[in-house]
Amino acid sequence: MKKVLFGLLTLTCFAFSKGDTKVETYNYGQNGMELVARSKKGVIIVSTFNSKMTIRQEIARKLYDLYLANKLQSDKKITVDGSQADVTGKCIIRKKNTLTAVDFYYEEINWNSGLKEVYKSAIPQPQS
Repeated sequence: MKKVLFGLLTLTCFAFSKGDTKVETYNYGQNGMELVARSKKGVIIVSTFNSKMTIRQEIARKLYDLYLANKLQSDKKITVDGSQADVTGKCIIRKKNTLTAVDFYYEEINWNSGLKEVYKSAIPQPQS
């Protein structure tokens, strides 16, 4: 009886325990302008690099919202929370006259499923 109870308890612990996060690397991604917005102050272009196709639009929209709220700083690493995944990367803001470019380079994606993807490339990313 004790062995059955112990076995049942052990199986229950394994069944309900949260497993370790699986980490994978990827060396491909989508690059491009995701959002172009005009205002009285000028034009804002949000571009993403090394992004995943399924979440790139949502992350770009959230970056735009963060920029409007003055919560983005150039050359800083930030995390953007999305509905499917949280994305960590480097944001570079460039201004020229009335044009503002917000470039976001994906470095790490933490999917809600528990998968963690890290961008790895043979080509070095721009250093500021």
